[in-house]
Amino acid sequence: MRVLGVGFGLAVIIGNTIGAGIFRAPGQIAEQIPHPWLFLGVWLLGGLYALLGAISLAELGTMIPRSGGQYVFARYALGEYAGFIVGWSDWISSCGSTAAVALVIGTFSGALFPALDGKGPAVAATVAIVFAVLQWRGIVWGSTIQNLTSLLKALAFVALIAAAFILGGDGALTSSQTYSTAAVTLGAVVASLQAAIYTYDGWSGVIYFSEEVEHPNRDIPRALLGGVLTITAIYLLVNVALLYVLPITGFAGKEFAAGEAANVIFGQYGDTIFRCITIVSMLSAINALHLMATRVIFAMSRDGLFTERAAVVNPGGTPTVSLFLSAAIAVLFIVFGQTFERVIIICAFFFVANYILSFISLFVLRRREPDKPRPFRAWGYPVTPGLALVGSVLFLAGAVYADRTNSLYALLLLAASYPAFRLLKLLK
Repeated sequence: MRVLGVGFGLAVIIGNTIGAGIFRAPGQIAEQIPHPWLFLGVWLLGGLYALLGAISLAELGTMIPRSGGQYVFARYALGEYAGFIVGWSDWISSCGSTAAVALVIGTFSGALFPALDGKGPAVAATVAIVFAVLQWRGIVWGSTIQNLTSLLKALAFVALIAAAFILGGDGALTSSQTYSTAAVTLGAVVASLQAAIYTYDGWSGVIYFSEEVEHPNRDIPRALLGGVLTITAIYLLVNVALLYVLPITGFAGKEFAAGEAANVIFGQYGDTIFRCITIVSMLSAINALHLMATRVIFAMSRDGLFTERAAVVNPGGTPTVSLFLSAAIAVLFIVFGQTFERVIIICAFFFVANYILSFISLFVLRRREPDKPRPFRAWGYPVTPGLALVGSVLFLAGAVYADRTNSLYALLLLAASYPAFRLLKLLK
């Protein structure tokens, strides 16, 4: 059912990408790099990495316009086992991310409404279920909700940025203070880039719906490139606004940098306004994550890597069993959050690994199928995908070095995936 346009592609990318990360990461990065211009440079590099990736995935998305995300590319280019790894890790990560975002809503709702205090998991589960029910009627409903919630999110950020420039002015960008780069180490730069790249993750959202996009050859590249550029602009403006309101030491190491800025801008109402903006931002993320997780397990089921029932769609175009399973796993993450916390961390290891496999897929298909129609060809090939691949490998190596314990668990999980894959094939 091809009913989606470039507007939905932009909405799902913005909705999926801009979440809790932009509230948390600035404080982490400022602590590592307490220099305003280097701080902004990290955010610019993160956007450049996402842009290089978008250029590569735009070719794959138009060349293989099937719903299911990066699973589709890995399976087509590298075989069923590579697709199995990408698909399952992507699905579980998306469900875990749904739970994490919903829990933020539950926690912040308790601070705003005393009657909900201490009931964060119940609120989170309710929100996750409500959005799944709203999507049940069909893709048109799901896309409409995504468009509306992403618009609300964009307006909330525009309002916050405007307020910062209108009511602020005593921050690092207007100060005569000088900053030294002597304390900035290579390790600090790597850690900062990791935080920024994690915050940009989600820019590939439209490729989960490739065969539902009305004009994939045109709209997929437009959504990917336009989405990345929009997100980069928003992130840079948010961080410039932070530096306009606060000295960099005013939010370095703070859990919610935007909350610190809101307190300065709005005074006693700052905390309430910040929490409201956060909740509005999280709603579109939950809707997008439900949509994306559903498409991954749908595509795998259609290819024989899960139950065939999960590949059945209702008259509205929604894979209802896939949606039910995705929502159920998200609720389990919410209910058993402490038990599954490590699983979420481990799954985060795989998201860059999935990008690596996608970039490799691009090179493999250029060599193996040079004559296959490519409505969009990656600009600057092989340099642009090569840079994206090298950046991903370096990022993954840095993540392994920084968190060896969870990286070991991830590698063990990867090793265990092969016998699971073989067993699944025997049972089919």
